[in-house]
Order: sequence, then structure tokens, then C-alpha cells
Amino acid sequence: MPTYCDSDSSGRDAINVASSSAPHNSVEATRYFWHISDLHLDTHYSTQGDIYRSCWQLAHTSGSVASNGRQETETESPGPFGNHNCDSPWSLVESAVKTMKAKQGDNVEFVLWTGDALSHSAQARSEHVQLETLRNITELLGRSFSSPFIFPVLGHEDGSTGIHKYKQMGELWRHWLPTEALVTFEQGGYYSIEQTRSRLRIIALNTNFMRYELLSETKQSDSLRWSADYYAKPSRTMSDQDQLQAEQQWLWLDEVLAKSRDKQETVYIVGHMPPGVDERYVGPQHHGQLIFTERNNRRYLELVRKYASVIQGQFFGHLHSDTFRLIYDDQGTPISWLMIAPSVVPRKEGIGASNNPALRLYKFDTGSGQVLDYTQYWLDLSLANRVQEPLWQSEYNLTHYYALGEISAIALHNFAERFTGKDASWFSRYHRANAVRFQSGAACLGRCMLNHYCAITRLDYDEFRLCLESEQLPLQSHAAVAVLSSCSCALLSLLLALSFLCCFREYSLMWLLRLMEPGVLPPKPDSNNSNPNPNPANL
Repeated sequence: MPTYCDSDSSGRDAINVASSSAPHNSVEATRYFWHISDLHLDTHYSTQGDIYRSCWQLAHTSGSVASNGRQETETESPGPFGNHNCDSPWSLVESAVKTMKAKQGDNVEFVLWTGDALSHSAQARSEHVQLETLRNITELLGRSFSSPFIFPVLGHEDGSTGIHKYKQMGELWRHWLPTEALVTFEQGGYYSIEQTRSRLRIIALNTNFMRYELLSETKQSDSLRWSADYYAKPSRTMSDQDQLQAEQQWLWLDEVLAKSRDKQETVYIVGHMPPGVDERYVGPQHHGQLIFTERNNRRYLELVRKYASVIQGQFFGHLHSDTFRLIYDDQGTPISWLMIAPSVVPRKEGIGASNNPALRLYKFDTGSGQVLDYTQYWLDLSLANRVQEPLWQSEYNLTHYYALGEISAIALHNFAERFTGKDASWFSRYHRANAVRFQSGAACLGRCMLNHYCAITRLDYDEFRLCLESEQLPLQSHAAVAVLSSCSCALLSLLLALSFLCCFREYSLMWLLRLMEPGVLPPKPDSNNSNPNPNPANL
């Protein structure tokens, strides 16, 4: 894809000059908001538990006799602040909220809380237990921040759907949501709020309506380079009630965006699950990679294109990874961006990839709603468990880390295009942050890197599949050049070493044969010759 000028028309490098074109923002207009996502609090977490059994303390534990009669081997114990194989203990969630308050608690406009507060196993527990767990987290956040400032959305692990559930959650969050927002929330779990200090409207979606079931149909591909399994397409059968609620949310979203455009408001769209695919899944597209149904995914992208002029930002979670997405118009011009914040929980279910816990603090202009920057905070979980203290620290600053002059669709597009270039350092920086510095041990090259690039720049499912095929050869050629260069250097070194050994062996053999001749001594070096070594040609 082409690279766009995101600074001026001089043709100079955008990195060097884009900052000068950014709008001037007064100190009074600059404020902050936190984004916290995917807490996955597990009330059964125990430091005496088994890290391969959700860190639960069960009767069947490490060192005991397994059901097959064999003695189990000892494993590491879960740490006081969590384990990369497990959901979050209360100590981790509490330390995260305390860090938010300590780092930036007073000068904060609001907090975005994008769902999945409950553990992955919470669905099997009673509705009462689920509600009490959510109540504990709600009270923790309420004690730490001013009550009108926290805007929650529902995650797919936050209990069942239905009007009864929405009314329960509405009662729990009534002190955060005004009356107008409660009306739609208690009907379908979605709402919008207008910020009184600025012309900024926050639209909170219930993305649970946009999911699909585990069923899929395999689509045969004509490509010889990719497995046919990679082109599996999702399908979902939704209940009549879910279909009705989902349709009502679409109509409502279109209406709210249209009113915001007429009133010249700026909009933030907030939700749990983002559109597009999961960039960390490499393989058949199934329930873990594709998130919305094909139809819902397409409808969301169409609405963003329609109202891109008023949408200043989109904020999601769910993937547990630090990444972003780009949406383009029909001519291929980047017109909107979407940020996906990493999770507090260190566990990534399903693909064996984990991450370190993370929090995100945004800086924005209250007048225009423009996002100016963000600071990513992280917790080195292994270190925290080792020293028995949660040492949250700054991981990176977005504009500095990626050398961006501003946060815009064009600037982020130009950054993503660096992934397909010969300088692999930019993708390495991105990939290091993607799992919040968690070292999985496997390098992300070739097909893995391609999956990230296509997921970022192709949110439409069909376009994503085409990207995997059309962009594969260029990326493979870059990888091949790197491999060939590395092999060439190694081969050249080997040839030089062999040449030296061959010459040395020939010289040594001639010298020894000469010494073996009777009465022959090696000649003394010529005092007029600066080279003391004899010339083999003269022997």
C-alpha cells in the first residue's frame, strides 16, 4: 500500500516534520483518561495451587499420585501477583487500580473499563457469585476515582445476556451512568454519554451481540501457497432475541452518530471486542481469530466510513495484546484508527501466548477530542513475584517509541507500511510491545509477521484473506534476502578459513620435506628483506 504524507507537502520525511504540523494544544485543554481491560479476576486463585490447573488449590495437586497411577513431578508455585498460565488474583487487580490512582489520579477526565472483569471459568459459577465479583471490582474502582468518571462496557465473560442481566448491571453501575444512558443499557447493555466539559460523546457498545458460534465451514482456496484450512469462514446461529437486540443496537448507533455529526460533536467508540481478526492467531480462522460475524463486521466498518469525520478514536480490548487497527475509505485512504489495549490478566487463552499485565494512560485535547499520545505501563510479573512487590513502570510512550509526529490514521498507516520494508527493526519494536515484553522464545517472521500486518491494515475478512495471499511473496522475498545475506556471510567465512588451511598445509608440507633432505638447513632470513618468513617459491 502507498505511504501518505502526514505532515506537509514538501515531500520531506514525515517523522522529522510531522510534529510541527500538529495543532497547538493549551495546557488547560490537555487532560488524561485511563484505559483498563480484561481483568479476569479469579477468586479461586491460590499461591498453593497448580499452575497447570488455573492456579487452583485442588485435592489433586503437584507431587500427588495422578489418576493413571504415576507420580506427578513438582512444578513452580503460583506467585503472589499471578502466573502467566492463570487468571488474575485479587492482589494483581488491586495493584493495578492503585497504580492508576498513584500515577495519574487527580487530573483524569474519565476511565474506560472495557470488559471481561470475570475469570474465564466464571460462566460455570452461579449468577450471585458473578455479580458479587463484579461488585467488588466496582467498589475498588469507585473508591479510587470520582464516581462520574468511570465508563464500563460488557465483556463476553461478564455473565449471561438478557434484560434481567442488564438491569442487574445497571443497578450496580447506576452511580456512573446518567438516566439517559441507563435506559438503553438496561435494554441491551449499550449507551452513550456526552462529556459536559467538551463536545465529546462516548459511545459504549455491547459487542457480545456481534459474536459468532464455534461452527465454521471450510472454503477451498485456489492458492497453492496457503492451506485451504486458512480460509475457513465463520457462521453463527443467533437466537431471535439476540438478533432483535443486535439490530436495535445497529439502528441506535447509526442514529447517535448522525446526531453527533449534525451537532458537530466528536465521538469515541468504546467496546470490548474489536472488529477484524486476532493478529496472534496464525492458522485456520476459527472462533479465536475472527471476532464478529461476517455481516456484523462489514456493518461496523461501513458505519465508521460513513461517520469518520466525527469519530476521533476507537478503543477496545479482548485480545490481551498491544496493537492497533486501520480503516480505509473506498479509495484506500486511511480515515480512522482503532487502539486495542493489552490486558491486566497475564493469561492468553487458547494459543499458548501470554503477556505481562498492562495499563494505558491517554493524553487528549478536551476541546477537539484529538488523542495526543499515550503512555503504556506494565508489570514485570516474574520480577514482581520474585521481590514480592508489584513494581509497575512505564514501558513506552507511543509517539516517541514509534517516531510518530501525531496520532492519526495516516501516521499509523505509514508506520505499519514499515513492516513490509527491509528494516525489520520497526516490526521488532512493535512485536516486543505486542505481548508487553513477554518473551515467548519464538521469533515472529514470515507468516507470523504477515498475519500482524494484514490484521492491522485489513479489517474486512475477505480483504484479510487476500492480503495473506498477495502480500506473502514480497515479505518472503525480504526474508529470503535476509537469510541469503546471513548464509553468504557464513559461507564466505568458511571459504576463507579453508583457503588459509589449504595454503598453510601446502607450505608446511614443503618445509618439512626440505628439512628431511640430508645436510640441508633452512636458509636464514635475508637481513635486507623486511619479511622474515621464507618464500615457499624459493625452496
